[in-house]
Order: sequence, then structure tokens, then C-alpha cells
Amino acid sequence: MRRNNNEKDLNNRAKENLFKGFQNTIGITIENEKLLKQAFTHSSYVNEHRKKPFEDNERLEFLGDAVLELTVSQFLYKKYPTMTEGELTKLRAAIVCEPSLVSFANELNFGKLVLLGKGEEMTGGRERPALLADVFEAFIGALYLDQGIETVIKFLEKIVFPKINAGAFSHVMDYKSQLQELIQRDGTGAIEYRVLQEIGPAHNKEFVSKVSLNGKELGVGTGKSKKEAEQHAAQMALDILREKTT
Repeated sequence: MRRNNNEKDLNNRAKENLFKGFQNTIGITIENEKLLKQAFTHSSYVNEHRKKPFEDNERLEFLGDAVLELTVSQFLYKKYPTMTEGELTKLRAAIVCEPSLVSFANELNFGKLVLLGKGEEMTGGRERPALLADVFEAFIGALYLDQGIETVIKFLEKIVFPKINAGAFSHVMDYKSQLQELIQRDGTGAIEYRVLQEIGPAHNKEFVSKVSLNGKELGVGTGKSKKEAEQHAAQMALDILREKTT
């Protein structure tokens, strides 16, 4: 019996160290420790510890889902002033979808922090995509309750927003349409795309395209197709034009 108690103490200590390490990694200390642990508590763990007052993370997940949608929406609204409602909705959906949330959770090793029941543990629960996505949302909910929306934004500025800025979701964005809309709105002239180079063999070509405004180069992009190269050129042009207006 003493041996079992010692093992439990060691496991608890190890988990506490993991939680401390996690907070050091994100640079945020959660004031309400109970909220933090609840965010990582799966329902299977609660079912196996009915005599103890554990709460699972499902309610926090519900809240975190809404907070995440709001904060990501606000970021996109400010960053992409020429995007239509439909384009913003499509981009937000790509950012808050399960595969994206799983990648964010894995980056922070959320799987190691989750409190699971033995059955869920044995069937690979720590790596289950739906579970990890739910935990990420639950943590956002806990962070919001503990410290408010500004701290949630601070967290997302480290984990999520840099990936948006780096173009991780560019596959769902139409930069050419955004650039066209911006130029038409400002009435500054006509844009033109031209292929500068085709590099490599036919089965593995890389295209280099440029976009110009009234003959003046605005951006250059590369891609595996002319369309992709033009999109990247338009993305560069948008970044340059936005910098000039800020």
C-alpha cells in the first residue's frame, strides 16, 4: 500500500513539474490552479475518480471555442482590411479547425499534460486529434476566465498569430483578389502579372512571377504553378502596400 502511495506521490509531483514547465514555456502563470488542471482533465479521468471533486474540461472547451473565434476574428479583421466577409470566414475556419488546433496543442506538448482515465490512456488518448483540439480550446477558456481576453491575445500572439503572418493558411486565401480590390478601391491604376522564370525540368518546374502596378514592380513570388507564383507575388505586393499606409 505504501509503495502505491509513493508511486502516486511521484506521479503527482511529475505532473506538477510539467504544469510549471508549461507555464514557463508560454510565459504566463495561471493564478487559479484549479482552472488550469480542469482544462486538461478528460471526462474519463473524472469517471475513474468519482470520490474526488474533479471537473472535466467540457464546459471550458465550450467557452474557449467562442473566445478563440472572437480573438482570431478580431486579428483577421484588423490584418486584412480588404477581405470580404466570406474570405474572412473561410480563413478563420482554417485556423480554428481540428487539424490546426491539434498542431498548436502538439507544439506545446499538451498530450503530456492531459489527465486521462486508464482505458483512454491505453487506447492512445494522448494522441487522439479530437481530444487534443478540445484541450486546446479548454485551455483558452481557462486562460480567459483566469486573466481576461488580453492575456488570451498575448498567448495567441506567441502560438497562433505568427503562423498566420508566415502564410501557414495561405492555401485558403486569394491574395490576387485582395490586391485587385485594393487597387480598384484606391483608383491607382492597373495591375499586371508576368512570368519571369521557369526553373527545373518539366515534371518539377518552379515558376517565378512578378506583379506590377502601372509598370512598377510591386512583388515577386515563386510556386509550383503560375497561379501559385502569382498568388505569392500578390501577397508580397499587399504587404508592401499595407506598410505604406500604416
